[in-house]
Amino acid sequence: MQTLKIVVTGPFSSGKTEFIQSISEIDVVSTERKISRSAERIKSATTVAMDFGRITIDEDLILYLFGTPGQRRFDFMWEILSEGMLGFIVLVDSTRPETFREARRILDTFRSYSPVPYIVAANKQDMEDAWPAEDLKIVLQVEEGVKVVPCVAVKKDSVKQVLLELLYSILELMDEEE
Repeated sequence: MQTLKIVVTGPFSSGKTEFIQSISEIDVVSTERKISRSAERIKSATTVAMDFGRITIDEDLILYLFGTPGQRRFDFMWEILSEGMLGFIVLVDSTRPETFREARRILDTFRSYSPVPYIVAANKQDMEDAWPAEDLKIVLQVEEGVKVVPCVAVKKDSVKQVLLELLYSILELMDEEE
């Protein structure tokens, strides 16, 4: 039995918790807490330590999903959660361009922790004002060969497609190393 640790990160309110909840076969272990009134217009709770979910791919492979907190005041958890990861996903709310700079900062931070494969998931692609994945790739200055995948974090099939794309990138790297 092989287990893979995948980290799901991104700015505040980008959909990390929903992403993990949509696909996890176990009840997600979540450390959400109520947040101040100033942020309530976006959402009423935020992850303060991590979210944890699990998916069995087949009898030989299990994915452990670790969702990071999105607020900077909890970013001390990022390095802890990144230990042992074999890949990560940067989830971006593609309807909120004001968060794109923060998404890039998070991407750079996680790249500095470990040179593992990663992809960018362009969340909320079902919304009319969502930026297309191709445009996000340009705006976020995502390096050549890294995929930016359209996503709707509340839809299991969409989340599954994002995870498969990351798994393909991880397997590709493993093949190169052999």
